[in-house]
Amino acid sequence: MTPERVTRTIEAVWRMEAAKITAVVARLVGDVGLAEDLAQDAVVQAIEQWPRDGIPDRPGAWLTATARRRAIDRIRRDVNLAAKLELVGHAEELRVADLAEGDLDAVLEDIDDDVLGLIFAACHPSLTAQARICLTLRMIGGLTTREIARAFLSQESTIGQRISRAKKSLSADGVTIEVPSGAELAPRLASVLEVVYLVFNEGYAATSGRDWVRGDLMEEAIRLGRVLAALVPREPEVHGLLALMEIQASRTRARVDRDGEPVLLLEQDRTRWDWSLVRHALTALARGAELCGIPPGGGAPAGSVGPYLLQAEIAACHARARTAEATDWVRIVGLYGVLGSMRPSPVIELNKAVALSYASGPAAALEVVDQLRGSPALADYHLLPSVRGDLLARLGRNDEAREEFARAAAMTQNEAERNLLLRRAANPT
Repeated sequence: MTPERVTRTIEAVWRMEAAKITAVVARLVGDVGLAEDLAQDAVVQAIEQWPRDGIPDRPGAWLTATARRRAIDRIRRDVNLAAKLELVGHAEELRVADLAEGDLDAVLEDIDDDVLGLIFAACHPSLTAQARICLTLRMIGGLTTREIARAFLSQESTIGQRISRAKKSLSADGVTIEVPSGAELAPRLASVLEVVYLVFNEGYAATSGRDWVRGDLMEEAIRLGRVLAALVPREPEVHGLLALMEIQASRTRARVDRDGEPVLLLEQDRTRWDWSLVRHALTALARGAELCGIPPGGGAPAGSVGPYLLQAEIAACHARARTAEATDWVRIVGLYGVLGSMRPSPVIELNKAVALSYASGPAAALEVVDQLRGSPALADYHLLPSVRGDLLARLGRNDEAREEFARAAAMTQNEAERNLLLRRAANPT
């Protein structure tokens, strides 16, 4: 077997098993950052041994056993052996360095809680948002530092330093893999969902670079969302986020034309949407609604509905309409109203204004948008002049629309979006 094929196999196995391997090790050493380092050591050993010895029958189990053995060796060498033994549980753990397959299988049977605890650790609120994203993609997603850097158009050294600092911070703060409970669960889960959605959004509408869409990041976020849905199946917001991401991702093929240029939602060929993904998303949305006590078929949002379920229902209004003209804009305006009362935000008000423009006409929406122009939070937000330009164009005020589209084009860092806005500036109608 060629070294290249072995490397591809190792990368694929690590991508699928990274969270489990790291969680198993973290259970032993009680240190999330050290656990990830030891898991990476196992990958390095595989790169050295597998081309010579062949790929094991159970490559994931091999990596887990090797990483766990390294953890036990590390504990043995530690000068604070007695203290470490308390974390391990008892000295008997140190006698299983050979790790028979049966023992490893027993360890992996109860791994779900540890994987979930690892996700909460990687998304710990003590870390910055960017650190949480990188650490989650690294430890849970199994992406390499190079892959993360490429996805975010950043230097590999910068991402490496960010991951290293994050792991040191978790170690210094004594963060271990545990699932929060009681009053602590909701804010910690919100932190996890925020990270997953930030990853998805960077793929769905890239903030910089040439491409408008980065499918690899969307796919990774959806994979993380499905992992969470399996680990915490009774949390409505987890199903809401998964539904939201899947509905938005279902439009990927229709969001760019043959030349790779962006196609706006209302102009998309909906036959190109991934309807199997839409159906999966609507099932997730129904499950989330059921957990909130909303009867089948929808109805008014209940008080326990969270922001991701609300956003998923807004996306579902588009998904249920087989044509743009069939969109239930009145319901969308109402849903944005509920969302805005829950999370006051000028961005939500801007989105509500767009829906209002189709429910009640562009003049009514322009009044709302004009009130938002003084918001400091939207001072550098290119979608504000973009939306205003569209409303002005629909009202026949083309000269003003051109100015708004040109202003929006100068503000965005995404090349594909800039080109679209410049084309609209040249021809607003």
